[in-house]
Amino acid sequence: MRQLLGSFDDPIDSRRTGTTAPPAAAHTAFGISECCAAVGQAMELRQLRTFEAVVRHRTVTDAAVALELAPSSVSQQIRTLETALGVSLFVRDPKGMRLTPAGQRLTGWARRLLEQAEQAARDVREERPVLRLGALETLAGAYVPQVLARLAERRPDIEVEVRSDRARDGLLADVIGGDLDAALLLDSGGAVGDLGFPAPAEPLAFLDLDPVPLALVAAPTHPLTARSGLTPADLVDERLLVNVPECSFWMAGEKVLGSGPRRVRAGAVPVMRAWAEHGLGISLLPEFAVADGLAQGTLVRLDFPVPDLSLRLVWRADQESLPGMREVLYAAARI
Repeated sequence: MRQLLGSFDDPIDSRRTGTTAPPAAAHTAFGISECCAAVGQAMELRQLRTFEAVVRHRTVTDAAVALELAPSSVSQQIRTLETALGVSLFVRDPKGMRLTPAGQRLTGWARRLLEQAEQAARDVREERPVLRLGALETLAGAYVPQVLARLAERRPDIEVEVRSDRARDGLLADVIGGDLDAALLLDSGGAVGDLGFPAPAEPLAFLDLDPVPLALVAAPTHPLTARSGLTPADLVDERLLVNVPECSFWMAGEKVLGSGPRRVRAGAVPVMRAWAEHGLGISLLPEFAVADGLAQGTLVRLDFPVPDLSLRLVWRADQESLPGMREVLYAAARI
């Protein structure tokens, strides 16, 4: 404490004697040590952006491409950050850049600081807040418009940017990495991943917006269409048309139908539907994808109870600390 007060007293004493001695460095007159000043200087937004890019892309070269910088500039900014903080942030090996424990701790701080800086810039420029929303391609046509309409009605001040993706893993990675604020996917149960896919690398908050009904369908000529009260035992050795194990409807089939049906890989939802219409097997599909076929009689719903999936909105819990983010996310719900 005495040393800190002394740094304020010295300039006052010099003014009393009529002499002015310049401080050794600009920051010393404010009681800030050179070490602390170095840390403050190191935490520049451009260096945090570079750090975050290396974390996301795993190599200096890929981070440099994303940032449109030379690899040497990326390496220099990381070295400057490490020198000022007095810790190593990465372990360099032939496979890329791997975070040290200190680097892992900085990751969360970097995300929050960059996001808050972006929010501050938008607020100062009086720009409309932007929600970066990802969605599975399966949902892009049937459910995303409903969510956007609810957001527009309840939060007309929000601009929404939508990015669709075939892969759930890519959406989850982008939410965790901060490239997306939230994402829409299909799930069930009390935790993210209970449908059957691996839990995300970091815990995510979620809100179930709408039920997504499923239907087990077949061609009108299929023998099972004439039977009622079907059970999993009735489906043993039936040809179940599927896509890939990562598909939400494959996972739903595993939970609901069991291992009895023989899986026949057909392709994406339109392909599974077309094969079912031609009598090549049965298929578990979302109602929105087969509603017109059921109405026209090209498909028949089998008498087998199938629980709904959930249209689930997921986001990083620390995003809720951003101004208005929680309200925006809950505005998407059917309430």
